[in-house]
Amino acid sequence: MAKGIFVFAEVKDGKVKKVTYELLCAARKAANELGEEVCAVMAGKGVSGLAAALGEYGADKVFVAESDALEKFTTDAFTNVIGSILQEQQPSAFLLGFSIRGRDLAAQLAQRLGTGAASDCINIEVENGQLVFTRPIYAGKAIIKVTIPEARPAIATIRPNVLPIDAPAAGKTAEVVAVSANVGDVRQVIKDIVLQVSSRPELTEADIIVSGGRGMKGPENFPILETLADVVGAAVGASRAAVDAGWVPQSIQVGQTGKTVSPTLYIACGISGAIQHLAGMGSSKCIVAVNKDPEANIFKVADFGIVGDLFNVVPILTAEFKKILA
Repeated sequence: MAKGIFVFAEVKDGKVKKVTYELLCAARKAANELGEEVCAVMAGKGVSGLAAALGEYGADKVFVAESDALEKFTTDAFTNVIGSILQEQQPSAFLLGFSIRGRDLAAQLAQRLGTGAASDCINIEVENGQLVFTRPIYAGKAIIKVTIPEARPAIATIRPNVLPIDAPAAGKTAEVVAVSANVGDVRQVIKDIVLQVSSRPELTEADIIVSGGRGMKGPENFPILETLADVVGAAVGASRAAVDAGWVPQSIQVGQTGKTVSPTLYIACGISGAIQHLAGMGSSKCIVAVNKDPEANIFKVADFGIVGDLFNVVPILTAEFKKILA
């Protein structure tokens, strides 16, 4: 019989990603209603030392698979190892962050296990004894609730920053269970990893994002946004128009064909608000728009709007934030 809500504990650069804690807290609440346990699944090299502390966020047990072959993420290795754990343990659900790795694994595992997957969810509830996932569709223009009633485990990827992290239960540790790390046949070979070094937070997990669009007029003007971002500890994003123009790298694109973000504060500068961009940031908790066109579509979703030239407004915002933070 299916038992337990399992969570993929994603580790990057020796640290557990923030979305893991969000998933564990949500899983804990759901598991309490369903009378099930919460388990995390962690795979990698040298990660076992991170496992026990997951108990502070709700994990009862952590299955840890360690191997030199898991030091770098490959689809086949992680799918084979985690798939084996899920097949053996038969959990009722498996939750992953809507990250690059999470999206990759969710699709592979759903196919491997013959189950269903709900993608890019923004909420988890329990109704009539089963998990219900809320997710946006049609580029965020509609919201639906879905269930995966028969196949097990029900797999879902959850958008980072949309679920709260409860205060950790200091000192509570999870039972750590070492499992076999049989990676099987791996068809991918990682030959090189190119890192973009930045002191700013990762875009998909940032609490504050400052984004620029076509109104930035050129790559030479993005330092205006970078200065503001550094003052408030934000990540820098961009619209597709700015990326397509070659002003900034695609890695910071926010939108339907870029990254989906849900920060506490999203500051959109010179962004008109095309539906493709709104699909990537519409779930932000507070949206501030700066645009000299009072009819810009971005103002329809903004909590606060400033009609003005961003080249005048953004430096004023930067100066005021400096005063507040000082």
